[in-house]
Amino acid sequence: MNGKNPALNSELVKQRIEAALARDLTAKGLTPASGRSDLNVRYHFGSARKAQVERYPAGWRGWGTRVVRVPYIEGTLVIDLRDATTRSLVWRAVARQDKSDAAKIEGKLDAMVRKSFDKYPPQQK
Repeated sequence: MNGKNPALNSELVKQRIEAALARDLTAKGLTPASGRSDLNVRYHFGSARKAQVERYPAGWRGWGTRVVRVPYIEGTLVIDLRDATTRSLVWRAVARQDKSDAAKIEGKLDAMVRKSFDKYPPQQK
């Protein structure tokens, strides 16, 4: 995990992400291995402060434009499944969540992991 926001860079957040990963990987038919494994699961979670610019008509006659910066936090979760032998990337998911504060992003961690595995396993064409 990385991110300067202490609310999102904590042991509790790490435990929630890992529990959600275990649940969703098991639901996809993968089982944890205590010894040698076929896949390694790695994830990175971070947050960044961002701002969106919104424009509104200004003045009572609508002359001019009023520009307002609206701050928010974007949380990004990247999940990689790697071949345990070659360490090559087998599959990657990226989930983003925009919310006004860290507590709202933390509340969406389960949904971010679940959404990440919606398209796993990849379909053969």
